[in-house]
Amino acid sequence: MESIEESDVAPRVAIARPRKVLFGYGLVVVKTFASLVLWYIFSGVTLFSNKVILTETDVAPAVFGAYQIAFTALLGGVRIRGLRYVRRLLNSSSGNETRDDSSSWTTFTITMTILGTTRFVSVVLSLLSLAYVAVSFTETIKSSAPFFTVVMSWIVLRKRTGILINLSLIPVVGGLALTSCTELSFNVIGFIAALLNNVADCFQNVFSKKLLNDEELSYSPDELQFYSSSAASLLQVPFILIYLGPIAVKQSMMEFHTVDKLWLLVMNGVSFHMQSVAAYLTMSFVSPVTFSVANTAKRALLIWTSVLIFHNPVTIPSAIGTMTVIVGVFCYQQALSFESKSSSTMTESPRHNALIKPA
Repeated sequence: MESIEESDVAPRVAIARPRKVLFGYGLVVVKTFASLVLWYIFSGVTLFSNKVILTETDVAPAVFGAYQIAFTALLGGVRIRGLRYVRRLLNSSSGNETRDDSSSWTTFTITMTILGTTRFVSVVLSLLSLAYVAVSFTETIKSSAPFFTVVMSWIVLRKRTGILINLSLIPVVGGLALTSCTELSFNVIGFIAALLNNVADCFQNVFSKKLLNDEELSYSPDELQFYSSSAASLLQVPFILIYLGPIAVKQSMMEFHTVDKLWLLVMNGVSFHMQSVAAYLTMSFVSPVTFSVANTAKRALLIWTSVLIFHNPVTIPSAIGTMTVIVGVFCYQQALSFESKSSSTMTESPRHNALIKPA
């Protein structure tokens, strides 16, 4: 009789739990894919509108970057206030309270100053590179982000990556070098700006992931996007006034005196905000290196989209370099999948298997 009871109970335990796990995993995959698609779409709109604005106007890249950060901080504030109001309505009956941000004001100030500074520098360097070189060249330089992310992950998160993942990044860096040496629009200032922007982006992504995983701070993607944008806005005002002066700032803003240019500026600000929100949301679902590789795939797509839209000349070695970057992204995905399966196999043990079986 005992053997019959065990056979009756075992299937219930073995089937019920995996269904819940698979359902939860499938939901995360859907959310990740949706946020990734939105991130790709709004990144493309922001990038191409950036190039149009910088090409057709004489706006200073620093002033334009300040506008983008301030605009996304404004929209982020509206979103945060609205979400908190909804949460208060939903939690009023149960008596739950929202998190008190004032409990660790010193830590909050330090982290947001670091993140805000990095974000502002990243935006300015990105716009500076676009002002000197083609979109395809800027995006190809940034395709080396996985290499920098691996280093930043080890420094900030103390997280090491496997040998197969590190080897899969070689085609990415090699493709970057090939494209950089053969790109017709090469410019030293644009190259250095794009490279420094890469370093700032990688540090920002890894540091943001650390804050999203911090149980004490418990930032949501919306909160982190708003706080970092607000901090960047506060830091950029004195920088612009000292570096450019009030007259130059006024002249840059006067470039958008027509209705068409003003609408383009507003559309760019909204798109930049949605790109930031989708990026932080995607970041909350995946590791920094995976996020960086997804960013590389996005850049490869934007490179050829920009070639079609702006008709930028591309040499054969440059095209080969871009394809090498794409191959490297595929190799990374395969290496990540292999190491994940190997890790899960090593964690299995007779004791672990006994826990899911009836006594």
